[in-house]
Amino acid sequence: MQNDDITQILKSHADGNISIDEATKAIKNLSYEDVGYARIDHSRASRQGFPEVIFGQGKSAEQIVGIFEKLIERSPNILVTRTNKDVYGEIRNVFNDAEWHERAGMIRIQKNKNVTGVGEIAVVTAGTSDIPVAEEAALTAEAMGNDVKRIWDAGVAGIHRILSEREMLQNARVVIVAAGMEGALPSVVGGLVGVPVIAVPTSIGYGASFEGVAALLGMLNSCASNVTVVNIDNGFGAGFVASLINRDWKA
Repeated sequence: MQNDDITQILKSHADGNISIDEATKAIKNLSYEDVGYARIDHSRASRQGFPEVIFGQGKSAEQIVGIFEKLIERSPNILVTRTNKDVYGEIRNVFNDAEWHERAGMIRIQKNKNVTGVGEIAVVTAGTSDIPVAEEAALTAEAMGNDVKRIWDAGVAGIHRILSEREMLQNARVVIVAAGMEGALPSVVGGLVGVPVIAVPTSIGYGASFEGVAALLGMLNSCASNVTVVNIDNGFGAGFVASLINRDWKA
């Protein structure tokens, strides 16, 4: 946490280990660190409960590694989303405990594996094709200290599949549902549980699905009042918000 870091910096200065200029620079860097192509937000964990996540799309491997090297100095758990195996190879040269998750296109560092969530988070897909987005949500929620249960390929075309998982759904404190096509599954799940359901429209489907727009609109118009919606293919956002919901804010 940021306050603990400030205390340590001031103690180091008081002990004569660092100069006042070095202490000033260190405290400044607790807010953000400017490396030219990025301003790395070191205080995000204290504000939001999880360190800055590296969005890999559009960044070079060199930029991603540079940001990663700064974050790993202070953060036990780090995520790199929307990236590729070549970047993973570069990250492994820096930190050999990095995990590569092919389906989600995600690199994860999880040195702290303590479960701090109050209950379980269930992650559900309508079809197998929705798994990459759902896995991004699941991996994010796990990195943020949650017990995650996965339910794959339980869409409305075979409604008995989701009904057979009713007990697991009702044991969850938050449910994430990823669905493409017409996006009907979150409404069904919403009617089965009494907890928040985070719907994730995916860009899976034929032409009239408009790359996820049809599912997005269907979810926004859900008649289940416990359903809320994130952006198309935004598994990370769903996993992050589910983790916030699943926290004990009194702790």
